[in-house]
Amino acid sequence: MMGEANHSPPDHEGWGDPVRAPLVERVAAWSIRHRARVVVGWLVLVVLAVASSGLIPGDDARAHDPGESGQAQQVIRDQESYEPALENVLIQARDAGGPAFADSPALRAAATDLVATLNGTPGAVQGLRSPLDTAEQISEDARSGLVSFFVAGPNDQMTEHYNAAATAVDAVAARHLDVRIVQAGDRSLNDAVDDSIQEDFQRAETFSLPITAVILLVVFGSLVAASVPLLLAGTTMLAAFGLMTTVGKWIPVNSAASSMILLIGVAVGTDYSLFYLRREREERAAGRDLEQALRIAARTSGRAVVVSGLTVMLCLSGLLFTGLDNFRGLTVGTAMVVGLAVVGSVTALPATLSLLGSRIERARVPWLGRRRTTARESRAWSAVARTVVRRPLLWGGIATLTLVVLTLPASGIRLQDAGPINSLPRDVAAVDGAIRMQEAFPGAPAPAKVVIWGNVTDPALAEAIDNLRSRVAASDGLLAEPLSVTRVDNAMLVRLPLAGEGTDPLSNEALELLRGEVLPATVGQVPGVEYAVSGKTAFAFDFTERVRDTMPLVFGSVLVLSFVLLGVAFRSLAIPLVSILLNLLSVGAACGVLTWVFQDGNLESLLGFTSYGGVVGWLPLFMFVLLFGLSMDYHIFVLSRIREHWSGGAGARTAIVEGVGTSAGVVTSAAVIMTAVFSVFVVLNSIEYKMLGVGMAVAILIDATLVRGVLLPAAMAMLGDRAWRMPGRGPRDRRPSASPTTPPRQAPAATGVPARGDGRDRRESDQHSYPAARLIHSAPARLGTGRGARLETGQPRPEPPDTPERQRI
Repeated sequence: MMGEANHSPPDHEGWGDPVRAPLVERVAAWSIRHRARVVVGWLVLVVLAVASSGLIPGDDARAHDPGESGQAQQVIRDQESYEPALENVLIQARDAGGPAFADSPALRAAATDLVATLNGTPGAVQGLRSPLDTAEQISEDARSGLVSFFVAGPNDQMTEHYNAAATAVDAVAARHLDVRIVQAGDRSLNDAVDDSIQEDFQRAETFSLPITAVILLVVFGSLVAASVPLLLAGTTMLAAFGLMTTVGKWIPVNSAASSMILLIGVAVGTDYSLFYLRREREERAAGRDLEQALRIAARTSGRAVVVSGLTVMLCLSGLLFTGLDNFRGLTVGTAMVVGLAVVGSVTALPATLSLLGSRIERARVPWLGRRRTTARESRAWSAVARTVVRRPLLWGGIATLTLVVLTLPASGIRLQDAGPINSLPRDVAAVDGAIRMQEAFPGAPAPAKVVIWGNVTDPALAEAIDNLRSRVAASDGLLAEPLSVTRVDNAMLVRLPLAGEGTDPLSNEALELLRGEVLPATVGQVPGVEYAVSGKTAFAFDFTERVRDTMPLVFGSVLVLSFVLLGVAFRSLAIPLVSILLNLLSVGAACGVLTWVFQDGNLESLLGFTSYGGVVGWLPLFMFVLLFGLSMDYHIFVLSRIREHWSGGAGARTAIVEGVGTSAGVVTSAAVIMTAVFSVFVVLNSIEYKMLGVGMAVAILIDATLVRGVLLPAAMAMLGDRAWRMPGRGPRDRRPSASPTTPPRQAPAATGVPARGDGRDRRESDQHSYPAARLIHSAPARLGTGRGARLETGQPRPEPPDTPERQRI
């Protein structure tokens, strides 16, 4: 229903009938009339949302892993005692060609000291094994030894015991500087990852707001104007996180999801405010008073914001079809922040702008303030669009071919999560230790976890585990020692190293061997016993399989919902079809660039990563859903401007050029903000978030330039007036007199324009044509000859296809 306000005839004030005005405009008008009440109400809503986070007691909801790994996880969680963390300490010579462990007094002395020190920590460790006791703890090349231990309970003392053990390891390493002593295991690797993620997102959150503020300052040239989007985005984020804390009692939301929601919220909140504020400025520059400008902004940009927000929320809802808790929390949180941003943009924002009035232009920045006060059409983008619509097939074909070439690398994409040694850079101590441990003892840093429950006291189970050791030895290196066994109340946990780096094809092959052959032939033969395999390899495998299985359903739901929403919004079948195809091209190109960079290992030194030969399994699906929603911001905004001009009487190609030109400034600014926000991910440590940042930034750049400037104008030019028709119906009614950008009526004495009945209707020329708009505001006497001028009857002047104006287009 975008642009429907164009069909409402003006009243004597130049306004649409309040009864027939669109809902968004009526809401904005009410907010303007009760501006103080609305602003206070918005702040009260924010305070209540924040306060709600402390009203509901209890622990936050916990995520459940998918598949068999989730079943194993739940069995362990059902036990009263916690799963004891397994920690490993690698002891080896610092020189690559150092002596064998058994022949090195220094290595053996370090191992003896470490064992004695760990045993000297009261009750901190249990199940300690060392290379001094068994050959299983010595590497295949005989140069490294491995000391393994479990962090002892009870539950409330595990953290204290882990810290005591880690301190003991550090103390021994300090006493034996000639020997490499590094620790890596369940708790140490998890802590390293968690600390890195928190540090990364604190850095991202610190950078994103200042970057956004600087861009807004450049866009508006005024400190007051630039602060309005930031204040709306900030209050939106406060309310959203307050509500998310409450919802988190039932829906799990992890820290990584929270940080991503924050950055998405900042980008979306500032973009929505930017759309609205720039349109209000444009209308005021055209001679409207403040209230008129705000209502027109609500009727046009406000409606675009509502449709864009609904599109983002509906697209994100497709992730719910995966059934993954990680996506569920992210989806609900993002939908919440986008929904609040939409509500604030059509209520609190117009009320705030009404309160500020002309004061919004205060505190102008030198050299920017005066130039940025008015919103202008972009000559560059208008020229590009004019060139494209002259030969749409040629330029559209070139742009399509370019995106197809960028998409080609994605045909060989390998979905593979980053393993524990691939995710973070090697300068993280635990990661460096895990890499060295992986080289000496493959699979030891992140072993598979076989959870066994049922009749675990049956002597036959002990015999089955002995048989399991025999099968490990006969697995051709896919399964490895050392094997560790521990009890967790009524369950038994067997840790078993797998070949490979944890998530690569070799590790998956080892996992399938363990699940499909080895365990059924050993533990599976014991009556009354059940088992399931978890661990980092199993989780990544099950997660990726779930994503692959549900991907068609997610894609289909997003495409169908987008098609229906755009079809209803524009009352057209061609518009949603074109929009979907263009979005698919931009998403495909982004995935192609992502594959070329991260899977193929290009730009490693520039971006600071080491390729592991794959792309994170969840990322293409997440990017598809998120980009499909976010790119609609620009797409809908540009289409709505094109439709405004077309509905105002402009020809199809003229409307395209002017729609692209008049929307270019705000769309470019919004795209720069969103690209800058997501580019912050590139400087983070984790390779997963570097991928997300590159993929999102590239897709937004493609969408805001190649798609918006070339492909969309080309497609719309080839469709012509057919773009705005429903099949089986005639051309849509076009009443330019209702154009929302028509300038306000002024007294004849002030303008020199005849009163109604004396050619007054001629002033209703096509304001969507920026040359005509200049003529109206600079030289009223030329109204009768300008492009899009009206005859005395008030109807648009006929414009045959072969006029000079048409030839220029």
